Amino acid sequence: MLCIGIIQLVMSTLKHIAIIMDGNGRWASKHSLPRILGHQQGIKAVHGVVKACVIRGIKTLTLFAFSSENKNRSTEEVSLLFKLFLGVLKQEVKKLNEHNIRLKIIGDMSLFPAKIQQTALDAQALLASNIGLTLVIAANYGGQWDIAQAAAKIAKAAIDGDIKASNINIDSFSQYLSLADEPNVDLLIRTSGELRISNFLLWDIAYSEFYFTETLWPDFNEFELNKAINNFNNRNRRFGIRLKEKSC
Repeated sequence: MLCIGIIQLVMSTLKHIAIIMDGNGRWASKHSLPRILGHQQGIKAVHGVVKACVIRGIKTLTLFAFSSENKNRSTEEVSLLFKLFLGVLKQEVKKLNEHNIRLKIIGDMSLFPAKIQQTALDAQALLASNIGLTLVIAANYGGQWDIAQAAAKIAKAAIDGDIKASNINIDSFSQYLSLADEPNVDLLIRTSGELRISNFLLWDIAYSEFYFTETLWPDFNEFELNKAINNFNNRNRRFGIRLKEKSC
């Protein structure tokens, strides 16, 4: 007797969530407020999502805070974003430490003023030994930049004799990327209704599940996060493996 079966795939638990936090400016416009107040309200949303991820035992949360294209915004807005970023780093590091959260900042930090760069280094050093949630902040980050800088590093390693060209493969190359020490991204969330990934984690989301929501980032809360996670849990992740029939 022939019966139809399906290859049973091992379902990985949700370890890594990445979020494109979009909609701060539109939220401000919707409420007739200056754009910077939209960014400030967005920080409150970050607090709620970080707390929710800690409760759920998520290993890594990566937030797209400032893309490499954001520097093309008005000088005034970029300056305000820099000041806001610096203020958040100073204010939040103690709270992060109290909750055993490790901080990792990825991206080309050379764009930022020296004071912000040093504050970022100090914050990461202070939280480096924490073993709870790893909070990754992508600042002046772009997926293409990440791949290019990894290629430059591995090329130098080959020239220096640290790696043979014949040994360069997907696994070895990935060790030079910004998220080399983190688990693969399981779930990518984008708020505000936009249906694109905007040059975010291009390598790392190869087999991620995508979740798009109309909710503007400042309105994204634990309830919205639960909706995204429930949606993820109801998906059949195949990782490129084709389902086959088999006989019993």
